[in-house]
Amino acid sequence: MSTPDRPPAPEPLPHPVIDNHCHLDIHVGDPLEVEDAIASAAAVNVTRIVQIGCDLPTARWAVAAADKHDALVAGVAIHPNEAPRLADLDAAMVEIEALARSSERVRAIGETGLDHFRTGPEGRDVQVESFRRHIDLAKRLDKTLVIHDRDAHDDVLKVIDEEGAPERWVMHCFSGDADFARRCLDRGAHLSFAGTVTFKNADPQREALKLSPRDRVLVETDAPFLTPTPYRGRPNASYLIPLTMRFMAQVRGADLAELCVEVEATTEAVFGGGW
Repeated sequence: MSTPDRPPAPEPLPHPVIDNHCHLDIHVGDPLEVEDAIASAAAVNVTRIVQIGCDLPTARWAVAAADKHDALVAGVAIHPNEAPRLADLDAAMVEIEALARSSERVRAIGETGLDHFRTGPEGRDVQVESFRRHIDLAKRLDKTLVIHDRDAHDDVLKVIDEEGAPERWVMHCFSGDADFARRCLDRGAHLSFAGTVTFKNADPQREALKLSPRDRVLVETDAPFLTPTPYRGRPNASYLIPLTMRFMAQVRGADLAELCVEVEATTEAVFGGGW
């Protein structure tokens, strides 16, 4: 899947892994492009993808895509930056619940959470209310909760503590340090690492990766964003997961094949098998 803008495909991984957070709807359009994205990932042993919705249109897209493509499952939610923009949060949550119930291919409620970077103080009460509702929905439907946390570490855990965490929950694109990682892990979280862990300024995230138990580590792209080094700034896609996985293995001092086996097993434990 190489174009003048897209990085070349890396060497395939020695064992399959799953990209547990991707936005195919943003960087592909027609069905042939979706199939190409899936095939390009599979060619480097990234054999499955969790497609994440962030508002009603993309949540609908995620469910339809997961129902059509065996390599995909879906997450549905209202993104924390979208929640304050809604005219009717109640109506939106009714549809999110209906979508979550509509297919066994919907494995996650997310991405939800808090974002203090893009949303100012005037929108934070709505973000918190939306986050609480998504937590409740994940627990009621026994779905995995996928959390977006940007500059909001303490407040995210405050809401989790007040509401009670669901059985399975993921800190998407983990952005904290070792101390925050311990606080999340103590509460039962799984930590998902994206291309950001390869960035020069990501020493705190690398320390968090080092201390995370092997059965709590996931990998993602957040594509088309957060492309790993050495292609930062260019479009990301699931086929670039091997770059992040090789870097993660180096950071952890782990055998790459063993890490791939562990990450695949953990991702299945979090998002379910049979796909």
